[in-house]
Amino acid sequence: MRRHHHGYPHGVTTEDADAVVVGAGPNGLVAANLLADEGWRVLVLEATGAPGGSVRTAELAAPGYRSDVCSAFYPLAVASPVIRELGLDGYGLRWRHAPAVLAHVFADGRHATISRDLEATAKSVASFAPEDADAWRAEFAFWQRIRDDVLDAVLRPFPPVRAGARLVRELGAAEFLRLARMLTLPVRTFGTERFAGDGARALFAGNALHTDLGPDQAGSGVFGWLLTMLGQDVGFPVPEGGASAITDALVRRLADRGGRVDCGRPVTEVLVAGDRAVGVRDGTGEPVRARRAVLADVPAPVLYRDLVDERHLPARLLADLAHFHWDDGTVKVDWALSGPIPWRAAEVGRAGTVHLGADLDGMSGLATDLTCGRVPRTPFLLLGQMTTADPSRSPAGTESVWAYTHVPRGQQWSQGRLRRRAERIEQVVEDAAPGFRDRIVGRAIAGPADLEEHNPSLVEGAINAGTAAIHQQLVFRPVPGLGRADTPVDRLYLAGASAHPGGGVHGAAGANAARAALARDGRLGAGYGTLIRSLHRALYRQPR
Repeated sequence: MRRHHHGYPHGVTTEDADAVVVGAGPNGLVAANLLADEGWRVLVLEATGAPGGSVRTAELAAPGYRSDVCSAFYPLAVASPVIRELGLDGYGLRWRHAPAVLAHVFADGRHATISRDLEATAKSVASFAPEDADAWRAEFAFWQRIRDDVLDAVLRPFPPVRAGARLVRELGAAEFLRLARMLTLPVRTFGTERFAGDGARALFAGNALHTDLGPDQAGSGVFGWLLTMLGQDVGFPVPEGGASAITDALVRRLADRGGRVDCGRPVTEVLVAGDRAVGVRDGTGEPVRARRAVLADVPAPVLYRDLVDERHLPARLLADLAHFHWDDGTVKVDWALSGPIPWRAAEVGRAGTVHLGADLDGMSGLATDLTCGRVPRTPFLLLGQMTTADPSRSPAGTESVWAYTHVPRGQQWSQGRLRRRAERIEQVVEDAAPGFRDRIVGRAIAGPADLEEHNPSLVEGAINAGTAAIHQQLVFRPVPGLGRADTPVDRLYLAGASAHPGGGVHGAAGANAARAALARDGRLGAGYGTLIRSLHRALYRQPR
């Protein structure tokens, strides 16, 4: 990057890059890498003191115990064609797996388990209903048949014309129509139609609750199906040494291509001239020129309300933004344990991820509580046994563990209230693993405000940058529009999880933004820009 004294703005020394990326989360770093691959000079500006966003690792609960600050298991990263094509193994990224992928623990002591061994999973779900073994095998065979095309359809730019055409050719019209129906189903309906027993149904429903969708909400089925099939296919792997290994690999790869990441340098404004993004202003007031593009790895409300002056945006987009729906808040607890969790069912101790605290009906009750603004009496927990998955996370014979649960938005969480919630979370684990509390040697509690302080994009503890509900997906994400990274401001692109395809560490939103920037700057860029502007004018025209 270089500084110059002329032309922008007059009389002021400005920094210069081909592209400025706002935010060094995984999407921002993926976008920066893809642009650097094309020879662009890329500058990434990160508000916090370290890159990575929610993909970081720290010693939170006790010295020597490494905790992932937010995201921890990465089936989407391993399966994502975007991440795979970056070749991060050449920059030190190594994946580790727990002996089993996931266990769902029931209050009566039963459990259902996903293993990367198909027959082991089939045996587990068959313990609830014998016919579910064959049903599981059939579901996984269907997944294997369409896996690559589904991932391309989800993780490549919208609309997925090529992947959709391949799916139609593979399945035929009749089967494709039934796949489309499946994508709309609540996960309870999906599970009831395909499986007879509680075990398989709970595995799908629990995975759906990695989003903010309850078992009875339309569209929750596809999220449960996707994560469950990925678990059977690639497992729920973790980076050796911690989530920061993903971030470190992305930063090293970018540096190899001449890119730079400046941390502790917040952006306060996107500069617009002639309806085009021309740069940004950082927290010191210094302008940074972007010759070709600005890409924003921030939530949509932050971009459109805080960084871009509203006079540069269509009034109808701003009106639509008033109806943007965040996902739920989050409370997370990290523990340092003197030994592994003493589960009643020893097999649960082999799983990297554990779901507990509710069966299918309990998950429905939890979703209702959250919708009504009530904190569920008994939390549903997503728990990670990190040392089980990666022995480097804590001293030999010990365990680094975390659990999180959803809470309603808009509530105040004092330290006392957080402490009481953590104790309730611990009681849920204790009920399934008597003696758990006796092994705690350190604990760290993070409420919604703590998560947002760590990563400003986690607004009120929302970890997916907006609801996963069907009314805010595809062409409705983040507001009714094109479903693409392009914004109504020319050469400004939304590169964060508020954009299609949404949350998860897969790099797709960042890659989509980079591809849009390259298309706009390419040989056919003038025509591309004209088309996008015309479509935006049509979509955001004020009603008569």
